[in-house]
Amino acid sequence: MNLKDFIRSIPDYPKKGILFRDITTLIKDEKAFAETINQIVDKSKKFNFNKIAAIESRGFVFASAVSYLLNKPFIMLRKKNKLPADVHSVDFELEYGTATIEVHKDSIDKKDDVLIVDDLIATGGTAEAAAQLVEISKGKVSAFIFVINLFDLGGCEKLIKKNYKVENLIEFPGH
Repeated sequence: MNLKDFIRSIPDYPKKGILFRDITTLIKDEKAFAETINQIVDKSKKFNFNKIAAIESRGFVFASAVSYLLNKPFIMLRKKNKLPADVHSVDFELEYGTATIEVHKDSIDKKDDVLIVDDLIATGGTAEAAAQLVEISKGKVSAFIFVINLFDLGGCEKLIKKNYKVENLIEFPGH
C-alpha cells in the first residue's frame, strides 16, 4: 500500500504559499490508518525507549495507537495552557508563526528514553522544541518517527545534525 495515495494536498492553507499535507484522508481509511500504525511500530523496533511522546494534536492520533500496541506510557506534549499541573515550557518558531509547547513536570524523568511521534516534519521547529521538553525533564530522546517528511524544508536534517535519530514513512516536497 502506498500511503502517499491517502494524503490530500491543500494549497494556500493555513496561509498563502503553504501547501498543507492533510492526514485526515489517511486516518479515515481503516486499512491505510492500520498500515501507518504498523509501519510506525516496525520502525520503532530499531530504538530503545520506555515512553512515547507526541506533539499536539495530530501526533496524538498516531502515538496513542502505537502506545497501546507496544504497551508503553503515552506522554502528551501540548499547546500552552492546556495542561493543568506544573509544566515545563518551550517557545519555538513555526513556518508561519511562533508557538509554545508544554509537558507536565512529572511525565518524564532521568530514567526515561522517549520516542517522539508526530504526523509531519517541516522546518523542524516543533520537533526541536519537543526534544528540548524531554531534555529539560531530564529524559533522553531515543528517536523521532514522522508519518510525513517535507524533505525540502530541512527539518529532518536539522534533527540529524543535532545527533537525533529520525525515521519517516513518506516524503513530499514542502512547496
